[in-house]
Amino acid sequence: MLLQTGQRTDIPAFYSTWFMNRIREGYVLVRNPYYPSNLIRYEINPQVIDLLGFCTKNPHPMLEHMEELIDYKQFWFVTLTPYGKDIEPNVPDKHQIIKDIQTLSKRLGSRNVVWRYDPIFVSKKYSIEYHLHAFETIAKELEGYVESVVVSFIDLYNKVVKNFSEVKEVSIKDQEFLIENIVRIATKYNMKVRMCAEGTKWEAFGADCSGCFSKTIVESLFDGRIKIPSSKTGGRKECACLITGDIGEYNTCMHLCRYCYANYSKELVMENYHRHDPNSPLLIGNIQPTDTIRNAQQSSWLIQNEQISLF
Repeated sequence: MLLQTGQRTDIPAFYSTWFMNRIREGYVLVRNPYYPSNLIRYEINPQVIDLLGFCTKNPHPMLEHMEELIDYKQFWFVTLTPYGKDIEPNVPDKHQIIKDIQTLSKRLGSRNVVWRYDPIFVSKKYSIEYHLHAFETIAKELEGYVESVVVSFIDLYNKVVKNFSEVKEVSIKDQEFLIENIVRIATKYNMKVRMCAEGTKWEAFGADCSGCFSKTIVESLFDGRIKIPSSKTGGRKECACLITGDIGEYNTCMHLCRYCYANYSKELVMENYHRHDPNSPLLIGNIQPTDTIRNAQQSSWLIQNEQISLF
């Protein structure tokens, strides 16, 4: 199976010590975001975890642990955008992130590390011209280190509007111009542009709209094929990516990016962050007397001799 760490928060950036403690102890507990007293237990070992998925804006704290993760295949999305501290107040220096992407790629391979340039919004400061200049500057630095870049435009979820009231949707005309030129620039630096949950309309501009974490992509990381339970495929209708066990928790990412859909408020994030115990099996807090724990159904998805390997 695939164990995902980054759809709800940024574990490498802020909780790497906790994560490595979970690796060493061999299991993790996760609260159901809708029924918080219901916990699910995932075993963490290479016999059942085919792939560790990371999504981060700062991989640096995890780099010192790469040797300890040598038995696990990994897939990293690293978000690197052109925004300043007014939008991403706690994201580290962008030049350091570039170096860390290069380090990850040298360690894991260019296929296992993906650059995310999203979400895109346009403003007086972050104009179309600014985006294209920044995109090419980053692409030039990452040529040969990544094979693809994931792009999407900002979605105005309620949480986003609450924390970023002045943001506007990108007009269709501006979207078309941006994608056409982003594809052109990416091609120049030997990268494929993959769209994230944007439908298929950008195929005409040369973008790949088949998903950024699809079965095909995951299979390309292995020598064999995988068989995925039907419950693990598909999310939003625009999304073709795998839905996997996520061990993160909403309202815990200290980057505090203004466009973030996973945080409700800075106050709630700070409250949760101070409840974090790196020695707890839970990301935030500890097991309570009213909690119930259910073991996840886990098995390898790798097909061996036309059978799903069960460990």
